[in-house]
Amino acid sequence: MADSGIEGIIESLVDSKTDCETKKQGPKRDEWSCHLDFIIAGVGCAVGVGNIWRFPYLCYKNGGGAFLIPYLICLVTCGIPIFLLELALGQFMGVGSVEAWTRLAPALKGIGISSFVVTTQMNTYYIIVLVWAGYYLVNSFTGTLPWATCNNAWNTDRCFSGNEDQNVSLYKTSITNGTERTVDASIEFWEISDGIDEPGNVVPGLAVALIVAWTLVFVCVCKGVRWTGKIVYFTAIFPYVILTALFVRGITLEGASDGIHYYLYPDFTRLKDPQVWIDGGTQIFFSYALALGVMISMGSYNKFNNNFYRDCFIISTINSCTSLFGGFAVFSVLGYMAQEQNVTVAEVVDSGPGLVFIAYPKAVSKMPLSPLWAVLFFIMIILVGLDSQFVDVEGFLTPVLDAFPTVMYKDKNRLLMTACYCICSCLVGLAMVTQGGMYVFQLFDYYSASGLVLLWICFFEAVAIGWVFGQKEFQNACELMLGRRISAWFFICWKFIVPVITMAIFLFMLVSFTPLKYGTNYTYPRWAQSIGFCMALVSMSCVPLGGVHAFFTQAGSFRERLKKIFKVNVQDQQKMRELDIYL
Repeated sequence: MADSGIEGIIESLVDSKTDCETKKQGPKRDEWSCHLDFIIAGVGCAVGVGNIWRFPYLCYKNGGGAFLIPYLICLVTCGIPIFLLELALGQFMGVGSVEAWTRLAPALKGIGISSFVVTTQMNTYYIIVLVWAGYYLVNSFTGTLPWATCNNAWNTDRCFSGNEDQNVSLYKTSITNGTERTVDASIEFWEISDGIDEPGNVVPGLAVALIVAWTLVFVCVCKGVRWTGKIVYFTAIFPYVILTALFVRGITLEGASDGIHYYLYPDFTRLKDPQVWIDGGTQIFFSYALALGVMISMGSYNKFNNNFYRDCFIISTINSCTSLFGGFAVFSVLGYMAQEQNVTVAEVVDSGPGLVFIAYPKAVSKMPLSPLWAVLFFIMIILVGLDSQFVDVEGFLTPVLDAFPTVMYKDKNRLLMTACYCICSCLVGLAMVTQGGMYVFQLFDYYSASGLVLLWICFFEAVAIGWVFGQKEFQNACELMLGRRISAWFFICWKFIVPVITMAIFLFMLVSFTPLKYGTNYTYPRWAQSIGFCMALVSMSCVPLGGVHAFFTQAGSFRERLKKIFKVNVQDQQKMRELDIYL
């Protein structure tokens, strides 16, 4: 009887799948060629440039080792639960973010669309970091690093190269030396225009680097995840070799202990400051690539019975450990740099491109064999950025391919779609490789993938799973994939903790919002701020608008429509995915 029952189930499932495939009439969807491909790609996506400069800076800024307390609390209560949610949802539904949320319940499709818009915006500007790193890398193949001297064509009479007896702060664009204003050589190499309303000309070297970067991305993603999964073995693993070399070199420098002390010294009084908790929470969302739909897309290429529960903890552990390790490598060098200039670490540490493209290159220029260390450093920046860019672009392509499966999953059409997207994104990126491109880049970075936007999406993701899908249904889905039920802790997080924390941080950020600045002196004009707000609102408004659209496309009374759009409908999808296990 048992065998007969199983045979009946399988027969029923085969009929269901045959009907679906007849309607679909499209090629088979890609899967990771092996499980390790997914793990490496997940690490490559989660570990990015932010692990190298953003986490160490925030740790220093917010009380050193004390910052680890809000960081770890937000990691356990928000980061890992949302990361697990996205991996599980993608694997269960077997489609990208937009289709996954739409199939779960019509009212939720706006969540997927919002993530899609954020990913689209982010892909156009994140690659610029690779462009800058490539430009610096090319200029590192020389006997003397160009940003270490004042003998270049672009240097002005105010340039200085930084002698040991000069008390200079690299992050002040200039200093007053008597009656003469002087500018550090590394800053003149990085020099940008006076504002976003003065874009200047396109920098030829940066434009070439932009084209090369998008060409590399196209080559690596055009064949799908089976091809991308192999490439990230190098782009995700080799940076650790370079980072280790820089770490060993850094801790052997004179003054390295001062930098590490500033990095780790706990100032527990800072825990009273709400900003410390905000920075801890937002760093988790940035670092784990949450709310972008990327992890849903990656999970969708897994086999249905893949152990996503284990994968979540593996990738999370590697990601957070990389952040901690990167802090040692960076701050040991900055400690050396502070001693070299006879200033404190507080005067040379800053966030953003200043750390990667001014302070660290300047510090490297003071080391023996400086071109070698500069080459290694910028290769590392390029590689950790490339693998994130690969996966983020795949996060854009997957929803598009899933929306038109009968057409887009053909190799020729996927190739054409990828080429068009890369070309269009490259054209948008030209605005960020001008002399004033840094201002455009920061505008995108601050608004399009800002903490506000990510918090907004994560709030609705948690509510959708915790309250709309429900604990019982999601437990059943997880048990179907894993063969066992997951910890009730995650449902407590999804139903209560994540919504409360994300909304609390969201509201506090709104209340304490300050206009965007570049450095300490330049405040963006109102028209630029307005464009930034529009970029944020475009993605955030998709969540409610998606629900409104679903409501008005249903038939029936108000109550009937409301019931339909919030009705969870995964039975057909479940049958399809169950069949993958049996067959």
